[in-house]
Amino acid sequence: MSTKDQFLQMVTEAFQFSGPSITLGAPKLEGEVFSQSPIRVPLKTLNRHGLIAGATGTGKTKTLQVIVEQLSANGVPSLVMDIKGDLSGVGAPGVSNPAIDDRHRLLNLPFVPAASPVELLSLSGDKGVRLRATVTEFGPVLFSKILELNDTQSSVMAVIFKYCDDHRLPLIDLEDIKKVLNYATQEGKEALESEYGAISPATIGTILRKVVELEQQGAEVFFGEKSFDVHDLVRQDENGKGIISIVRVTDIQDKPKLFSTFMLQLLAEIYASFPEEGDLAKPKLTIFIDEAHLIFSEASKALLNQIETIIKLIRSKGIGVFFVTQNPTDIPVSVLSQLGLKVQHALRAFTAKDRKDIQLTAENYPLSDFYQVDTLLTELGIGECIVAALNEKGVPTPLVHCYLRAPQSRMGILADGEIQSILAASEIREFYDEVINRDSAYEILSGKIREAQSEEVQQTLKKQQEEAETRQEQPKSEGKGMLETVMNSPMARQIGREVGRQVVRGLLGALGVGTSRTSRKSTSWWQ
Repeated sequence: MSTKDQFLQMVTEAFQFSGPSITLGAPKLEGEVFSQSPIRVPLKTLNRHGLIAGATGTGKTKTLQVIVEQLSANGVPSLVMDIKGDLSGVGAPGVSNPAIDDRHRLLNLPFVPAASPVELLSLSGDKGVRLRATVTEFGPVLFSKILELNDTQSSVMAVIFKYCDDHRLPLIDLEDIKKVLNYATQEGKEALESEYGAISPATIGTILRKVVELEQQGAEVFFGEKSFDVHDLVRQDENGKGIISIVRVTDIQDKPKLFSTFMLQLLAEIYASFPEEGDLAKPKLTIFIDEAHLIFSEASKALLNQIETIIKLIRSKGIGVFFVTQNPTDIPVSVLSQLGLKVQHALRAFTAKDRKDIQLTAENYPLSDFYQVDTLLTELGIGECIVAALNEKGVPTPLVHCYLRAPQSRMGILADGEIQSILAASEIREFYDEVINRDSAYEILSGKIREAQSEEVQQTLKKQQEEAETRQEQPKSEGKGMLETVMNSPMARQIGREVGRQVVRGLLGALGVGTSRTSRKSTSWWQ
């Protein structure tokens, strides 16, 4: 049996499945494409997560399009992070050209332009349905991890959340948590310490600075109401196609903490909200995180542990998570080991470090009798990749060089008019675009402080008035004649005028007429 015959037999046995699957393309060996044995991936294994990697311009985005549009056609919804702004085209049909025609002729696959149902979402002011969550929904543990608090600071944050729960102080946005932190060191210090023990002002100050840092990265637009219900990600259109939810995050590439905050909260919310499903015939939802290094580059060890835990457990909910990045080394080894499907595009060897990274990448893939993997990684053309997947029983398939099919949707962005049409047709936009500003911790505590200050002012004024009245009603001295004699002298009259001025000043203060001292006291109360 020739090498090619052995290769075809291997591919046919490894990539032919009885259940539903998606088709990536056809195998390629020694420059020849073998369309008779297409490369397929079973749907039931796509909750085992995946990786799409490769250098810039090698076709990662197009591969992502191929996968999500086929998932949609099979009724599987997806959530996609669109950081570069070039994924919205999945909502419009593609256009054939000579290059696509030649590619599909080699693959022996018809090219049928088709659009997929799309929902546009936004984390910021970009066009799309607003995504929000409340601070309370994060909880003290997750919120502490996002702020990168140490154990002592995290315990204080847990006390703050407990205090707010016990006293019905909703933590909606970052203004609420800042107000509570300030309150804990000022007006509410005694009450809080009497219930939960002493809290260091220095620790509160550190937490406040970290909240401000998060706020400066744009997180204030994310925290608020109405909160996004993750069940709205699991929808189909009237034709049974899975809706592709595209989060437009083109304006937060320089705000990695906001991006990682959103992703971690989303994964945690999905894990907490969705029921256990076991092994499904196809995923309930697939999540694609483009430019995944933005999550991991500044993540603390605690945050990485949280992500690793969620990735391990969330597949039992029927959820698949796919990381899209330039190099597999961008993904921590603990997470990379959990990824069942690996689609690797070309890597470039411009430096000694690049060559080491390529060698390390090659070692992450199965050994092959047909390819020199480290060499192949530098020779892959655009629209080509190496694939290592799982079969229907969860057993890894052999590594294969894959000649990819073209996306059926547009390989480019949507025009403004097309975006407006999608937004106008959205079933959920009107609901989530409504901003609610109900009374939360900020408003409630501000009201309490104003009431306390008003009561203190009234008590002070009452006390001053009582003292003035007491001075006026004091009985005359028995030495009245002597007093009158003394008061008739010029010196006595001068002293009397000075005493009179002091009495008048006291009366004015009791009546609430402002003096410089009263004004400073009032200012200090409000501060």
